[in-house]
Amino acid sequence: MKLQAALDTLTLDQCIQLLKETRGFIDIAEIGTPFIIEQGMVPVRAIKKIIPELTVLADAKIMDAGEYEADKCFDAGADIVTVLAAANNATILGAVKSAKRHGTKVMVDMIEIEDLAKRAREVDYLGVDYVCVHTAFDIQNTGKNPLEDLKIVNAVLRNAKSAVAGGVKLSTIDTIVEEGAEIIVVGGAICTAENPSAAAEELKSRLVEKVAE
Repeated sequence: MKLQAALDTLTLDQCIQLLKETRGFIDIAEIGTPFIIEQGMVPVRAIKKIIPELTVLADAKIMDAGEYEADKCFDAGADIVTVLAAANNATILGAVKSAKRHGTKVMVDMIEIEDLAKRAREVDYLGVDYVCVHTAFDIQNTGKNPLEDLKIVNAVLRNAKSAVAGGVKLSTIDTIVEEGAEIIVVGGAICTAENPSAAAEELKSRLVEKVAE
């Protein structure tokens, strides 16, 4: 299991400092969609240059021009790029084609997909690497978390690995870890913590304990 930190609203300097402080606990640095909207691929290039051993995910949420847009992310140094499950299959296939050419990976984001099982089966067949269930930020205050969605997707995947995002924190991570996912995405529970390093260490320890069982 890998711990992914979603970097959405911090400055680039703050992100670099956080990633240095949490070195050894965070496996994947996610350059979040708000960050990309504000600064484009600059954070991808900077973080990959400063901490080259860290896997960098560009949360581009590609919806069209899959190969072209994925190329831009991978050329900047991203190891993983996200494509929306709502995109046309041709768009997803374009991103997969780009990833194969670059030796990188594609994550499909299932955010707001109604028939999770059906779409997960379809995108799994397209050759993506990860399928991520995602509780939208705008509805996290309703108390919804992605655990039930993760169970649905885990039951149908045959090739891709699952990932989970949206409101994951210390109080919910144990049940998510118990269900199982290759990547667990955490945002505010690390980035807004009083001590990000301690928070990341504690979260990572829950993943390690599960793997050791």
